[in-house]
Amino acid sequence: MTVLTGETPPEPPVPDCGIPEHLATRMNMAEQYEYLRTKLSRRRTLVTAGAVAGGLLTGCAGGTGTSDQKAAAPATSKVPGAVVTPFGRHLAFGADPKTEMRISWQVPFAVKKPYVRVGTRPDDLSRRITAEVRDLHTPGLTGVRPAVEQYYVHAALNGLRPGTTYYYGVGHEGYDPAAPAHRPTIGTFRTAPANPEKFVFTAFGDQGVSNAAAANDHVILREDPAFHLHAGDICYADTNGQGKTTDGYDPTYWNLFLKQNEPVSRSVPWMVTTGNHDMEAWYSPDGYGGQLARWSLPENGFDPSHAPGVYSFVYGNVGIVALDANDVSYEITANLGYTDGKQTKWLDGRLRELRATKGVDFVVVFFHHCAYSTSTHASDGGVRAEWLPLFAKHQVDLVINGHNHVYERTDAIRDNAVGRAVPIGASTDPTKDGIVYVTAGGGGRDLYGFPAGVKESYEGHVTRHGTVDTVQWAKGQHTKAETVEWSRVRYRGFSLLSVEAESGSTPRLKVSALDGNGKRIDHFEVRRGH
Repeated sequence: MTVLTGETPPEPPVPDCGIPEHLATRMNMAEQYEYLRTKLSRRRTLVTAGAVAGGLLTGCAGGTGTSDQKAAAPATSKVPGAVVTPFGRHLAFGADPKTEMRISWQVPFAVKKPYVRVGTRPDDLSRRITAEVRDLHTPGLTGVRPAVEQYYVHAALNGLRPGTTYYYGVGHEGYDPAAPAHRPTIGTFRTAPANPEKFVFTAFGDQGVSNAAAANDHVILREDPAFHLHAGDICYADTNGQGKTTDGYDPTYWNLFLKQNEPVSRSVPWMVTTGNHDMEAWYSPDGYGGQLARWSLPENGFDPSHAPGVYSFVYGNVGIVALDANDVSYEITANLGYTDGKQTKWLDGRLRELRATKGVDFVVVFFHHCAYSTSTHASDGGVRAEWLPLFAKHQVDLVINGHNHVYERTDAIRDNAVGRAVPIGASTDPTKDGIVYVTAGGGGRDLYGFPAGVKESYEGHVTRHGTVDTVQWAKGQHTKAETVEWSRVRYRGFSLLSVEAESGSTPRLKVSALDGNGKRIDHFEVRRGH
């Protein structure tokens, strides 16, 4: 497959997985998984780091969409390592960005003895770190797709020096990145500083594979961020996003996605969380077996073996918290309540810890489903009910969401109403005004709009502020109408968020939104206690 020239790849066909329709509509993801598992005569264990995935790779049995059973056996590769070229490099921090980095990549065939070379000079990569291969098998469906075997490689670098630039190369038996022919593949990364310094981070959600997604990557590079936050709906290999085995699914989209992002993600830690399109029901009961195979993220959430998109880290004077909103979403219920309240309990404790951490001036939370938005998916009442009381309790400074493929920014919200108007260019104080919520869903996927009659309003194109008639999702997957005043900035275009964090005597977050060409469409400041 090649990178497509249109905005999005064509949707793969929806397979018939042998679950009767009258049952499928009533089953959550775990129940569908168990139904299919008990019907299979063959099973295959998902191999992940430390066997943490704990799931089974299952295909569909019965009906017209049967598994390709011949593909269920572990694949072996006799391709010489010298002709196997790594691709799709992507970085992520460990739990401590000052001393830990995770380097991940993909290879098209199984390789032996993978490793990373690393050093503080490009001509001295003598330190060699052993890596591991995580083999991800997607069963084939007759008449729909062949079986797919994917190989993701991961190395954990610990004991690094804070505030230091490192050079690295990835290799395996027969492929040495230090060899003259492969020297152009050498990449760099920088660890977090020991003490807070001024820095930039970027964010968006809903990226996928498209020209617009690649253009946003170029804007990110120009911003030179310390890291990037991806608020879910990462690749869209699962095009339906319902978390069901009946979703249209093509795992090879991930090959395109990682190749597309490599110019950025090979040097900028790409910190992802989980959207509804990232629940890939083919791999494990909760749908996260694929995420466990492809990503190495901080393992300090409440359960990293089953909720890899839940974690936190501190960079400079900012604490970052990633959450999995599939757990609380009233709109898309495949994983509703799957943590049995454990994630919310962890969130309460982690926000308390961050507020008590010396040197942390700001706390930023990011997740997929919107707390406040007027666009297509609107606002999720489950997010509001479960997490907003904790955000208010611990005075979170900024919340970043995706899900709606637009840019929309609220005023400061307190007690579900406008606590303070925050026009473009204004400043807000979360300790007394409330919290600003940003929907940054213009990462590259097809764009949405706003309710009929509601105009866009952004920097250079400000329209009269007023109320918006919209809805929020309630329990039972139904909506209820609401008229809101908090929708301050609206932009229907590809975009991303760029946040500059300053420490010192007057700490502040300078938040800007940029369109797909890098032009600013919104900006405001967050300052505590001013």
